[in-house]
Amino acid sequence: MIRLSPSLVAQTVSLALALAFAAPALAQTPPTRDPAQIQAGTYAVDPGHTQVGFTVSHMGFSNYSGGFSDVSGTLELQPKTPAASKLSIKIPVASVMTTSEKLTGELKGDQWLDAAKFPVMTFVSTKVTPEGKDKAKVTGDLTLHGVTKPVTLTVTLIGAGVNPLNKKVTVGFEATGTLKRSEFGVKTYVPLIGDDLHLTIAGAFERKE
Repeated sequence: MIRLSPSLVAQTVSLALALAFAAPALAQTPPTRDPAQIQAGTYAVDPGHTQVGFTVSHMGFSNYSGGFSDVSGTLELQPKTPAASKLSIKIPVASVMTTSEKLTGELKGDQWLDAAKFPVMTFVSTKVTPEGKDKAKVTGDLTLHGVTKPVTLTVTLIGAGVNPLNKKVTVGFEATGTLKRSEFGVKTYVPLIGDDLHLTIAGAFERKE
């Protein structure tokens, strides 16, 4: 007969209790991609889990990427009538980041994005065109470097549900689009450095109570 020491018994019981209490907390309903199950309402950007990435051709040798952070904004989400949804976001230009400290500093300067003079990039939707139950074309006014022009993003629903950690109703999308930076007055080294700027936005939004 095997005899366990009191301390080992106590540790085993503690572990069992911890697992028993943790199991319900970790259990969750998987995120849905069914619009009929998504709550309508006003959602705010979750800045900690939203990324704005960009890629541009570097002299035709490589596709160089960077990103922006600290995004803010709101989404008026109407899953049953998606064409009535509205999106408005703000991106601090000074948040631009690359893997090169020198290049990051240059991008913030007046030869490129000029973050001091034009501190905020914005996108305000003007039209939402559904394309199936989980995709849409979202056209809006993009303001960058003091210039405002229409840009169309292809948006895909990633998932929606209750965040198991903070218990907030959350919805996430991925948006992609391309713009010509020269049309926004950012012309440095065109065409040596590509004019086409490819955007990828991983957006997370939390429903306001």
